[in-house]
Formats: sequence, structure tokens, C-alpha cells
Amino acid sequence: MSVTIALTDDIEACRTLRRVVFVDEQGVSEADEIDDLDDVCLHLLAIENDIPVGTARVHITKGLAKIGRVCVLKSHRGTGLGASLIRKALDVSRGKAAQAKLGAQTHAIGFYEALGFTVSGPIFDDAGIPHRNMMRDL
Repeated sequence: MSVTIALTDDIEACRTLRRVVFVDEQGVSEADEIDDLDDVCLHLLAIENDIPVGTARVHITKGLAKIGRVCVLKSHRGTGLGASLIRKALDVSRGKAAQAKLGAQTHAIGFYEALGFTVSGPIFDDAGIPHRNMMRDL
């Protein structure tokens, strides 16, 4: 697998991936998926053979890098791409923020713990899916 991950201005490609994973697979409503933060976030796009296969975004504000909308196409799960997206999100946040935060679906907490995040706060509902906030220093 030869996947490149880079910052992108192609928000539509990112939204298409998010629609496939969050709306089609996980049943999140389109209204919950699309918000007003896309225009102020940094977007990462993972591409293999000119085809988008994963994405994440980072919203940096007040010394905090909020990583979100992390998704990988089913065909590329279990390959390490998700971890690579998170590491790249951390890389682009360094020097712009002191800490990184994300809202992890509860089934993925172990995945994020392996990347240095720790649970912070109680379980909360986001679009009908249980989540926990997680933090790590940059």
C-alpha cells in the first residue's frame, strides 16, 4: 500500500469520504456530519493511486488542536492508515497548539490510547454514538 497523506483544500473529497463512513455506514445524519467548521479547519487527505481513502481535520483554537472527522474507507482499515492520519494531524498541529483533543467513539479508545491520548471526562452522545473526550500533549 502506497498512500500519501497531505494537507488539502479539496474539502469535497473529504466530505465524500465522511459521507461514506459516517452517514452511509454509521447512520449519522447529513445534518450532523456537515457543520460550519470545515472552512476554518486544516484538512488531511490520504490518497492511494489518485483515489481518496481517508481523511481527518484539525481545528486549532486557543492553543488546542481539536482533531475530528477521522475516517478511513473500509477497504483500508486495519492497514495502519488511521494511525498515520492521527500522527500527521499531530505533526501539523505542533507549534500551533500545546495540546490535542479528540472525541473518540468508545470502541476506538484503545486505538487512541496507543497513540498517546488519555481519556478525559465522561461518555457523551454525539450523533447517537457514544464518545469520550481524549487529550494528549503535543
